[in-house]
Amino acid sequence: MTAQPALTRVRDICLALPHGAERLSHGSPGFFIDIGKNGGKFFAYFWHNVHGRAVTAVILKTSGFEEQGMLVEMDPDRYFVPPYLGPSGWLGMRIDSAEPDWDRVADRISASWAMVAPRRLLSGRRV
Repeated sequence: MTAQPALTRVRDICLALPHGAERLSHGSPGFFIDIGKNGGKFFAYFWHNVHGRAVTAVILKTSGFEEQGMLVEMDPDRYFVPPYLGPSGWLGMRIDSAEPDWDRVADRISASWAMVAPRRLLSGRRV
């Protein structure tokens, strides 16, 4: 899959979440929760050939280093520790295979969104 269709899918998933919004961050599309205060918190980034890596990926929050390490160890062809954000517990999820598992991508994006969402957005929402 080329970068544009992958970005379109990621964008559709991210912007369908409550208060999902997009803006460029360091030259790449970033997705955040727009609640009107301080620009909101980012929950996903779309990376394509960033930092010299020939990879198309979505960069997501994890619950911490344990989850990050477990996922990378479990499936190193799909997951990686991204430069700069990895030391803060973020995870790279490759989406450059011929047919990415978009249900899995959507689940990971939704979980990342829930990690940064204010409590009032989470009430009554199943993630």
